[in-house]
Amino acid sequence: MVQLTTIHWVYIALVVIVLGVMAARRDTLLPCIVGLFIIGYMAKGTLPGALQVMYNALVSAGSEFLGIITIISLVVALSKYLSEAGSDYLIMRPAAKLMVNANVAFWLLGIGMMITSWFVWPSPAVALIGAILMPVAVRAGLPVIGAAMAMNLFGHGIGLSTDWIIQGAPSITAKFAGLPDASAVTMAGLPLFVVMSVSTTVIAFVLLKRDMAKNKLEVSEQTLGYQEAAATGEARTFSPVAKLMAVVTPLAFILDIVAMLKLDLKGGDATALIGGTALALMTIGATLEFKGEAFEKITDYVRDGFMFGIKIFAPVIIIGAFFFLGAEGTAKAILGENATGLMSDFATWMAQNVPLSRVPVAFIQLLVGGVQGLDGSGFAPLPLVGTMAKTFGTAIDANIGVLAALGQIGGVWVGGGTIIPWGIIPVAAICGVEPMDLARRNFLPVMIGFLLTVITAIIIM
Repeated sequence: MVQLTTIHWVYIALVVIVLGVMAARRDTLLPCIVGLFIIGYMAKGTLPGALQVMYNALVSAGSEFLGIITIISLVVALSKYLSEAGSDYLIMRPAAKLMVNANVAFWLLGIGMMITSWFVWPSPAVALIGAILMPVAVRAGLPVIGAAMAMNLFGHGIGLSTDWIIQGAPSITAKFAGLPDASAVTMAGLPLFVVMSVSTTVIAFVLLKRDMAKNKLEVSEQTLGYQEAAATGEARTFSPVAKLMAVVTPLAFILDIVAMLKLDLKGGDATALIGGTALALMTIGATLEFKGEAFEKITDYVRDGFMFGIKIFAPVIIIGAFFFLGAEGTAKAILGENATGLMSDFATWMAQNVPLSRVPVAFIQLLVGGVQGLDGSGFAPLPLVGTMAKTFGTAIDANIGVLAALGQIGGVWVGGGTIIPWGIIPVAAICGVEPMDLARRNFLPVMIGFLLTVITAIIIM
């Protein structure tokens, strides 16, 4: 039995305060910094110890985010070169013929992101889809925030939570739920996946269209900027190297996808392949395009890319540091070897102390997955929700596969990154929007999707 102590309750209270500040549309760095100090002081008992915890938490969070910062920075560096050479316009021109308006752009961008995420997972997919298709969607009249919503909901939401192809998430959930294989989760939970996916994206699209109608000037200015760039491109003379890179760049990324499938590259390995490809393309293109000036050009592109990445991630490192106290692995690195995950303990305690029947079990399963996903990891909640599905399903004679899928949806949609700012950085960075703004836009559609999915689970379990 998990016993909650004072530090657990203080941490939960601080999390509620942070979420309240977020709901009030204020920046959350101040409460996160104060929270780090309070928890650090409670854990260490001294002022120097508390200050050390604050610093160690930032270092730990920075280490966790370093891979994402690097991939975003390298893709931005490549995009800087492609933009200066004009290759980006040549790459986008064929896709522009399909995205004829904002409505089509939203769904094509989202579906493209979802399919790519099924094969390579969302982080590499963001780099691929964002660098090539996002500008085309905005040119078609879709606001930048709408493009970010489509990529995020379809990729980190639908793509990662269903995980049909790679089956990493359902395999983990099934293992801890005592089910034979991943299909026991994916097939039993198919109605839940459909309800969550359809309801969330449709509601998000409807709300986006409503806001577009209210803010026509803002949308037109964004669209006009990309259209002017396109008009400039039409009148521009492109060098042979720019034309070559317009063919080589998408071809290289397609070959990356093939390599990922052939070599079974997943997660960090897949992201590393995309990042290395972006760096190589930028270096080769700049060298061929600018020759003697390439030394300075490459330095400028890399510097611009990393300045962009650090600027986006600076506040997120502090926010993430606070929520990393909730996960056992990172809590040990910050507070010491005897530390436990404060949020993980709370989720387990909830599962042990709430009366059992179909309705509360369904809500607890979803809630526990979501709460444990607040640290920004979509896969961290899976062992717990799988174990809970087996326990609850056996206790109330319910379908374990349905319960496992429900917990997986809660954990991945929250932790995988659709409604927490520190979990949606890759999409926000690629699209150039504020993570808080994207999280706010996604919040209502995802919450309504959760509610409809829970109701569906109660009916079919």
